[in-house]
Amino acid sequence: MRIQYGLLSVFLAFAPPAYALDASSPPVLAPLQQQAQAARLSAEFLSRYHYKPVPLDDALSAKIMERFLKALDPDRFLFVQTDIDEFMGDSTKIDDAINKEDLRIPFSIFNVYEQRVVDRLTYARSLLKQNFDFSVKEDYPFVRDKEPWPKSEAESDELWRKRVKNDWLRLKLAGKTDAAIRDTLDKRYQNSLERAYKYKSDDVFQIFMDAYTTSIEPHTDYFGATASAEFDISMKLSLVGIGAVLQEREDYTTIRELMAGGPAQLSGKLAVGDRITGVGQGERGPIKEVVGTRLDEVVKMIRGAKDSVVRLDILPADAGPDGKHRVISLVRDKISLDKQAAKKTILSIKDGDATRKIGVITLPAFYEDFEARRKGDKNYRSASRDVARLLAELKKDKIDNVLIDLRNNGGGSLAEAIDLTGLFVGKGPIVQERNAGGEVNVEKDNLPAPAWTGPLAVLINRGSASASEIFAAAIQDYGRGVIVGEPSFGKGTVQTVVNLDQIARNSKPKFGELKMTVAQFFRINGGTTQLRGVTPDITLPGFSDPKSFGESSYDNALPWAQVKPADYTPIGDVKALLPQLQNLHDARVQKDPDFQRFVEDMADLKAQREKRVISLNETERRDEMAAQASRVKSREKVNDGTGTGDDDDSADATTQDDGLQANERSLSADIAIEKARKSAKDVLLNEAAHILGDEADLLAGVPKLAAQQPANNTTGK
Repeated sequence: MRIQYGLLSVFLAFAPPAYALDASSPPVLAPLQQQAQAARLSAEFLSRYHYKPVPLDDALSAKIMERFLKALDPDRFLFVQTDIDEFMGDSTKIDDAINKEDLRIPFSIFNVYEQRVVDRLTYARSLLKQNFDFSVKEDYPFVRDKEPWPKSEAESDELWRKRVKNDWLRLKLAGKTDAAIRDTLDKRYQNSLERAYKYKSDDVFQIFMDAYTTSIEPHTDYFGATASAEFDISMKLSLVGIGAVLQEREDYTTIRELMAGGPAQLSGKLAVGDRITGVGQGERGPIKEVVGTRLDEVVKMIRGAKDSVVRLDILPADAGPDGKHRVISLVRDKISLDKQAAKKTILSIKDGDATRKIGVITLPAFYEDFEARRKGDKNYRSASRDVARLLAELKKDKIDNVLIDLRNNGGGSLAEAIDLTGLFVGKGPIVQERNAGGEVNVEKDNLPAPAWTGPLAVLINRGSASASEIFAAAIQDYGRGVIVGEPSFGKGTVQTVVNLDQIARNSKPKFGELKMTVAQFFRINGGTTQLRGVTPDITLPGFSDPKSFGESSYDNALPWAQVKPADYTPIGDVKALLPQLQNLHDARVQKDPDFQRFVEDMADLKAQREKRVISLNETERRDEMAAQASRVKSREKVNDGTGTGDDDDSADATTQDDGLQANERSLSADIAIEKARKSAKDVLLNEAAHILGDEADLLAGVPKLAAQQPANNTTGK
């Protein structure tokens, strides 16, 4: 797909109204000529080559405006109705602005947004000088996405008074003193205020283009330079840098984690909590101070070419603001993001007197190093290659069954979804793809024999999307294994990335990339996962809210559709086992206190979601806390089987609200909370493993089905 595109036209005169700003405005941002050109070129592609072409007209213009405003002020805390009325006067002019390469409308709106942020946070800080009366019975509407914008500044002031009062009350309920609360909230609002002065033109353009592309269809995106680089990293699972996870804390870029084997960890010169105050390039380049600099900009400075030198000015973790600094030199190297790669664990599941070994493969994404593969690198990294290696290792561990955990796997490479499926079904159709012209192509895997032929289960949730759904659907259609979990996301579309600079024949990157929907995929049974997702064979409870997360939550999602089934032969008939599997699952979880606790937690979470207001009365809030603590203690009594419980109030400390944001806690406390959450018992994974064990037992006990499971003696690719 290529079009001829000559020199782009110069910036044309087009004068939308300038929205009024106060004298104390933050820096006014203006569009760059190359951004206007990139928007125009994107519009040409989207209107001509998208799977569902939508003309750039007044109707689409109004949708873009609506999404742009929602992106800036999703809960309607910043703008007032007069702002919105003024903005909407230009709602049908966005299309003309893009075609004329003039983006002053969205940039003018953003400048007003910045001013409203400054105004509201300045007002919030002023409220900290007073005391609040928590004996008054009043509510705070903390969920306002469907509420009207405040009609006046006075109404906005009242809304923010309640917002600040709620922030104060949360800290008060957590045991903080008034002085500590004032200090914490003043720093919080000040940090948010400072961010309003750090926005750049690229930020505005990215938000605007997101509003444009998603107004056409939910999975069409625009990638500026930064977003494009991060996308490439997520697919390669590698970058060139120092191997440190960084976090912004009180204006300092702080080291949160040192990655094993990276230059930072191997140097022995850095520790968690150290603060980077300056960055220099090369052995003798000047060191630029980065205190107060945006985290993404500091990251750009630290990353660079392999084997090049970066120098860091470090303020040690245990030093005060005036402590002694040290400068260290590190040689950049390729960093593998192994935490985001496929990994294996082995679960031992007891079933009566027998113990079954379940090999669990967790796959966070369908990654593939496209560039390395294109260059012919025989050792290029990909999800299917890593899983094939893990399967070989699990066989040596003599595991009995395999469970693939695809929870929160949002997809990735279509080719990897096909190759991964082939590891379990061998040669044959995997997915069907229909392009904008209506042509249907059947995508197949050519692996002569599967790498694993034993009992299989796939665990999914609402966050399992796209490539994950292709894999789960194919496993289900082939009858190859049991699908367990929540109904999946429902993304049944295929995207391609268009390099706009290549199209425009730019010698240097200027325009970015367009991730555009070009096809829809269908299951081999003829249906699609679009909108409806993959329905599990055995459903488990989950955290997600289908009303706000998933394809069905989008107002412009493509509809469900159907094509002719592909020519394929099922491998097994798991459906015949489902009534028994369901009965065994139901009986087991009724006796499992951990599972029942999880169900209760989900019910509590659902009830909390349905609440759109919260009391600002201290007594009412303390009563709610006491009721929650009582539920926790009663469950502990049931769990320990003694009926006496444990009176230690710290037993559920990780779930108690401390009123703090992550960067307001000490780094050690924040890391401890994160570690506790990760180490919490995974009741859904355990139950999925038990269901898989039941599947294996039933297959072994049914001659017809057992005969369809060949001996596991083949090797994968």
